[in-house]
This record gives sequence, structure tokens and C-alpha cells, in this order.
Amino acid sequence: MSDRGRGAILHGLALLVLVAGVTWWWRAAPRDDSDPRLLAWRLTAEQLLPETGEQEMTDTVVVPASGDYEKGADLDGGAFQVAVVCAGPDGSRIRVSFGDDESGRGLPCSGTRTPEVFSVGIGSQLRLRVAADEHGPVVFRYTLQRTVSN
Repeated sequence: MSDRGRGAILHGLALLVLVAGVTWWWRAAPRDDSDPRLLAWRLTAEQLLPETGEQEMTDTVVVPASGDYEKGADLDGGAFQVAVVCAGPDGSRIRVSFGDDESGRGLPCSGTRTPEVFSVGIGSQLRLRVAADEHGPVVFRYTLQRTVSN
């Protein structure tokens, strides 16, 4: 075999390795599977329930379709107001509850939404549970504020 033939084989193998490497790199790249609607829903929830300096706690979370979210917080006790709102696709709903033996209250996440406000008395721990229906994902936002007593 001539030097020219060996050079062509060497160049061909180098090209094959390069193509295989690029193919592997392209397939191994992480996929962006995020739902582009989530940002709009997050902004909607944050506008409907804005953060103020008087809140003890606030958070915005994504709850997947047929998924759950649970939050427990140790508090000093007393009377609180919990405001909740969600945003999601048409027909989506969540169920919000504050205890183990409570079935919760269903809230729509689409259409005309207004924050729901619950008055709760807390001994030492808040337990908030949210369950989304199969129409999710939904963006859920809550705030916790101590009730001012006169």
C-alpha cells in the first residue's frame, strides 16, 4: 500500500471518529423539557399574590400533573391568614388542605382567579398540603401572615 493510500485511510478514520464524537455529544446534551407556559403562570401567580414585608412565609412552586406538594413549618402559634392562588392550563384545579384529616378545598387554576384566604389557628406547626389534578402542571403560590390582634 502506498503512502497516499495509508494517508487516505488515516484521514477517513479520523473523520469517522470525529463524526462519532459529534453524534455522541449531540445526543448526550441535556434536553430542555421545561414547559414554556410555566414562566407566564409564575408571573400571574406572583402578580395575584404579591410579596409584602409583613409575611412570615411565602413560596411559589410547580406542582406536576396528578402530583402533590407538602409544606410543614414550625411557628410560635397564634392566628394566621394563609392566602393561596394557582395558575395553570384550562380546566386545571388543585385541592388545598391544612391538616391530616381534612379533605381540603378545590380551587380553579384557570380562568378568572383570585387568591383564596384562609384564617387558621396554629399551635406550633403549619402543615399545608396541595394536590393537583391530571390537567397540570400548575404553579401554586402561598403566603402566610400573622393576624394582628387588637
